Amino acid sequence: MKFDRVRLANFKPYGDADLRLTEGVTVIHGLNGSGKSSLLEACFFALYGSKALDGTLGDVITNGEEETEVELWFTHDGVSYRVERRLKSYDGRIDHKCTLESTDGSDVARDGARAVREFVTELLRMDAEAFVNCAYVRQGEVNKLINATPRERQDTIDDLLQLGKLEEYRERAGDARLGVEDVLENRRGRLDQLDEQIAAKEDRDLHARLNELEGELGDVTDDIDRYEAQREQAKETRDAAAETLETHAEKREKLESVEAEIDEIEAAIREAERDRDDHRDAIGEARERIAEVEAAIDDRLDDAGLDAPTEAAVANRRAELDDREESVRTDLDDARVNAEGLRNQATNLAGKADDRTERAEEIESEADDLDDEAETAAEEAAERESSIGTLREEAAELRERFAAADVDRDGVADERETLRDERGEIRERIAELSAELKNARERVEEAEALLAAGKCPECGQPVEDSPHASGIGEDRERVAELESELEAAREREGDLDEQVAELDELASAADRLDEIDEQIATLEERAEEKRAAAERKREQAAEKRERAAELRAEAEDTREVAAEKREEAEAAAARVEELEADLEAVADAREAVTAVEERLSAIADAEDEIERRREKRENLAEVNDERRDRLADKRERRDELADAVDESAVETAKERKEEAVEYLERVAGELERLDERREELQNAIGGVKGDIRELEGLREEREALGDRVDALETLHEETSELETMYGDLRAELRQRNVTELERTLNETFELVYGNDAYSHIELDGEYVLTVYQKDGEPLDPEQLSGGERALFNLSLRCAIYRLLSEGIEGAAPTPPLILDEPTVFLDSGHVSRLVRLVEEMRGFGVRQIVIVSHDDELVGAADELVTVEKDPRSNRSTVRREDAAELDVTSLADD
Repeated sequence: MKFDRVRLANFKPYGDADLRLTEGVTVIHGLNGSGKSSLLEACFFALYGSKALDGTLGDVITNGEEETEVELWFTHDGVSYRVERRLKSYDGRIDHKCTLESTDGSDVARDGARAVREFVTELLRMDAEAFVNCAYVRQGEVNKLINATPRERQDTIDDLLQLGKLEEYRERAGDARLGVEDVLENRRGRLDQLDEQIAAKEDRDLHARLNELEGELGDVTDDIDRYEAQREQAKETRDAAAETLETHAEKREKLESVEAEIDEIEAAIREAERDRDDHRDAIGEARERIAEVEAAIDDRLDDAGLDAPTEAAVANRRAELDDREESVRTDLDDARVNAEGLRNQATNLAGKADDRTERAEEIESEADDLDDEAETAAEEAAERESSIGTLREEAAELRERFAAADVDRDGVADERETLRDERGEIRERIAELSAELKNARERVEEAEALLAAGKCPECGQPVEDSPHASGIGEDRERVAELESELEAAREREGDLDEQVAELDELASAADRLDEIDEQIATLEERAEEKRAAAERKREQAAEKRERAAELRAEAEDTREVAAEKREEAEAAAARVEELEADLEAVADAREAVTAVEERLSAIADAEDEIERRREKRENLAEVNDERRDRLADKRERRDELADAVDESAVETAKERKEEAVEYLERVAGELERLDERREELQNAIGGVKGDIRELEGLREEREALGDRVDALETLHEETSELETMYGDLRAELRQRNVTELERTLNETFELVYGNDAYSHIELDGEYVLTVYQKDGEPLDPEQLSGGERALFNLSLRCAIYRLLSEGIEGAAPTPPLILDEPTVFLDSGHVSRLVRLVEEMRGFGVRQIVIVSHDDELVGAADELVTVEKDPRSNRSTVRREDAAELDVTSLADD
């Protein structure tokens, strides 16, 4: 698995952040409290949601915000995915929306927090807790596994390796076994109950009781007349015949059942004999394999350097090879570290030289761009000065218009307002005069109409002798006055319109002058800015050309140092090749020793197999002997039942029954008076016979139930074996995991402490860890110093990660290896060992390692650098990628 990109919005200290991650070692560095760990927490939260948080969902939302968003792009097992989580706080609740989809067309989609978490858990084969225990070493938890109890350590690793499934299956088999036990005990109880019921009925001697009743019935028949005696005799004959027929049917049914059981036993005996033959053949094959393996051992003795194929010789030879390998590997590790360090230094220095040359070219290009920008700024300044001249000419023309006017620039607005007010009053006066003139004209017209009709215009009376006949003259005079006044008002309105229009033009000119003054001031300011900018850019261009020259000189010095380191690396590489050849020779010899040892083990396994198959043949023979005894009993029972079946007696019974029935029908009328006594005796006899039949039924049920109990006992043995098998399988797989984990842990431990006071680590089947010193003295890991304990725990975590990555049966995709502040408990010497551990994990094929640290030595080992900074004013964090080549050359060389 590989993280490709993470994008955050309002997540903890981040307002808005977008970071792309690549393969290799990525170091996230910055000051304490800047938000480095929050980047990793965001990736963890994107995968597992609330299960990845120590607090609540609301804790991840940035203070003062209501909504947060996290997006993670990752690739797993060749498929690319994108998961998005959105949180929104409202009304005291958190709304959590989550989606996951594939981004390469594989049509994978999940919606909902639980569905996404379950899909990720199934995809990675680990839940949030397993992810932390395997790939994510969180800050402050570096000693988590070493401080855990062996049982906690065992459960953690078993869960990571999916061994919990086997325990689940074992528990299911145990539940099945308990269920079979319950049914078996129930059937056994019923069997005991049937035995008690059968014994109770047999104690009653039912056949004796039946004979007694029939004898009494005979005595009764002796006391009645000839017809009664004959009737009773006929009844006895009929009942006896019926009983004979019924008994015959029961015996026939039992005979068929016994014959079926005989067939089953014979088939089982034949099957067991075939199994015995198979075991005999397998024993022969095992002996042949032993002969072949012994011949193969002789062929490999010389390659292994052994004189005799014994366990002691193998152990001594392996010890010799281990000592030789340890010596060669120690020298080889030192040579590899030296060669790799020199190669890295040479490569990094050459890269830095190229980067500086490239940077110099970029700076010179930037200088050219600055010169162009300076020229452009100067041209823009000239253009603005030209615009200023044009505006000043326009302003001069406008000022000439005010010189010819009766009002100055500042008084235009007031004068125009005064004239507008006066024009408004005149227009109101015109409206009043128009209305009054209209009314006066209407009065004159009405009066003229009355005069024409011979009536007074004021009172409507006849004109003769009317005191108001002269009033129409005054109205005509008023109309003339109003017309004259209205005409004068309209002339004044026209004059005012012309004056207001003239003042409007002057007001527009005044506004334009104000606008021109503002534009001139702005253009003068901007022209000055452009001239200053042009001068500043010319100075910057000169500085950049000086910096480019310095970079070219630095690049040349760096290339010389890189060439020296490359020569030293070539010499170290030659020494590595020599040591690797020695190591290959040791490996070939060890392979031959291992082949001899494996063949010795194969011989032992074949001998064990022969012994097991012999025991199974003997067991099968014993079982068949028991079956033959049962078969003899069944055959004897079959013969008894066959003898009891007499077909001639059946035919005779049928004939006698028919004759008795016919006789009883003929004498029915004669025997009516004896019915009461006959019925009493028949009822008693019928009850005894019913008890006899019930006894036979109980015996049949008891026989069938006995077979069922035998089958249940066999099933109980099978479920017990299944339960044991799952337990043994889990123990076997756990031991294999312990062996592999001990191997990877010692390889990692040897890298870190190969030249120190410690020898190796032992891990027993209960996951108890023991560290051995060079003198063979055992130590508990908690006896190590703080830095050693932290580094030991990191070695253990890396070994577990390798075990999951390599797998027992093949490689498996795993998450990135994430280390959050792993140097908290380490001094400078242990930090160097941690750098070696990280480089070794890369050598083991770990595609992506992400480290949060502010340690300079870890920063120097990075392929990619991510810097996290927090703005103290806004308290918001930001991220940016940096090039590892920008590190100091001297620092890289020292590394």
